[in-house]
Amino acid sequence: MVIMGVMASVSAKKFDFLSQTAANRALLEGIKELNIRETLTWTNIKLSSEGWIKDADVFAKIDTNLGSNYAWTSGPNASGGTLSFRSHSIALNRIPSAVISTGIWQ
Repeated sequence: MVIMGVMASVSAKKFDFLSQTAANRALLEGIKELNIRETLTWTNIKLSSEGWIKDADVFAKIDTNLGSNYAWTSGPNASGGTLSFRSHSIALNRIPSAVISTGIWQ
């Protein structure tokens, strides 16, 4: 019984660690997805007949909805926000786009 108790406590700690690691990885993937969307939106605007005018135009067209497990607890806005995945969250800054470069979420 003692051996089984020890094994159960070790496996529970391992499960918590794996759960936290998976949530952190999901947040990193969410940031990567935001940067991809930012780049695609910026490129579409640059190639449009109007061309790039200002960062606000780019930000207004970015789809920041990453799915049902993600939520914004503050923002998103043109300067960033706090992205959550289930019970884990991360504060993000957004470097604005410019004529020669896309914006970056970090």
